[in-house]
Amino acid sequence: MTETGLRTACHIWHTEHEGRMVDFAGWEMPIQYSTIIHEHEAVRQRAGLFDVAHMGRLWFSGTDAQAFLSHVLTLNVGNLKTGQVKYGFVLNEHGGILDDVLLYCLPDQFMLVVNASNRTKILDWLTQHQSGYAVTIEDKTTSQFMCALQGPRALDILQPQTTEILNELAYYHLVETTLFDKPVLLSRTGYTGEDGFEIILPAEEGLSLWEAIMEAGEQYDILPAGLGCRDTLRLEAAMPLYGHELNEEIDPITAGLRFGVHLKGTSFIGHEILVERAESPRTVTRVGLVLEGKRIAREGSTLYRDNEQIGEITSGTFAPTLQQSISMAYIRSDVSQPGEQLEVDIRGKRQPARIVPLPFYKRAQ
Repeated sequence: MTETGLRTACHIWHTEHEGRMVDFAGWEMPIQYSTIIHEHEAVRQRAGLFDVAHMGRLWFSGTDAQAFLSHVLTLNVGNLKTGQVKYGFVLNEHGGILDDVLLYCLPDQFMLVVNASNRTKILDWLTQHQSGYAVTIEDKTTSQFMCALQGPRALDILQPQTTEILNELAYYHLVETTLFDKPVLLSRTGYTGEDGFEIILPAEEGLSLWEAIMEAGEQYDILPAGLGCRDTLRLEAAMPLYGHELNEEIDPITAGLRFGVHLKGTSFIGHEILVERAESPRTVTRVGLVLEGKRIAREGSTLYRDNEQIGEITSGTFAPTLQQSISMAYIRSDVSQPGEQLEVDIRGKRQPARIVPLPFYKRAQ
């Protein structure tokens, strides 16, 4: 059962700064402050700060924590090193995706970041499979705060505020350090396609950290950024979103996310199904599409080739960076090559669409 009326440590700040608040998985979250395009461009060109405290944070400790996580995740947790952050999945017995997650490997424990909409579902699932393992599971979502500073100026903003050499922190790695004189867990991760960092600390310190980052970023024209531009940014970077590209009927192999699955030396829930899928030709493929004009193909729009239905849109938007209408879709694999010309039904009218390689946008290294 989803909780309701949840607020992050920065809720008052958001409302005082004209954040347009919406309900998201039971949380009151800012969808935008100014405009989605303005905030999107800030992240691509300078820096944007996101409140992502609604994301679930589940902590695991105990002698069997590693073995338990290897059983419920698509990862060989025993092969991961302290300081790594790894993308993976929680699957059902049929290989369907219950959630896509990030696993943080700390010295004596692990943390799993799960989607806000799936937090209670995943917590229930993990509890159901906990029997026989000496592992303690703690949900620290409401007792912690999490924010994401994203964009090419993120490093410049945070580096003067810590003794850690942030440029030496590899992508998808974490460090326990001090930031603005506050002990934090800092990872070089994000959901925008840009360089950046995600920061976790006790909820009571969340507002002061947020304000300190905003003040330090003033010289770089930092903006607070809402969930609206978070979606346009992730779509340009072709990052899947649960409930759109991912669900319990889709497995990671079909979704084109093989990198988040360790098939060798593992026996996680759904393992046998994924081995079979990996060894079989794919019948359905996730692709990127560019549409002519500015009309947007939304989730559920049907795709055609020579008047034959071949697939369906999962996400679509007008990409501010690219100035094009873009979409992701699942279509028949035999017609999924880049360059293929298709048509998409938008409210009863067919619109030309062309398959392009993913991601749509990739930042300069």
